[in-house]
Amino acid sequence: MPITRVNGKNWHGTRSAFRPNGGNVSYAQRMAKTKEVADIKAKEKAMKDEKEEERQVRIQAIKDKRAAKEEKERFAKMEERMHRKRVERLKKKEKRNKLLNS
Repeated sequence: MPITRVNGKNWHGTRSAFRPNGGNVSYAQRMAKTKEVADIKAKEKAMKDEKEEERQVRIQAIKDKRAAKEEKERFAKMEERMHRKRVERLKKKEKRNKLLNS
């Protein structure tokens, strides 16, 4: 650093960015690499979506099983309190209502 002061002048030389590979790669090569990365990301996303879909199917199957088990337990509890014929009539009625509402 110089001791004397210089007016109206930058005493440092102008610098440019340090780019060791600057200008070595053509535009076409850069675009090819970009396209390759985009293709890889798209494939990864498709694979993740497929995996998530399989997971959701498994979860839905478990939920359906639980709901069926719960309904079966509910009807078993009703059968303890009421006559079997009346419970069967209620089952049919609920099934009809479920079909009409869906």
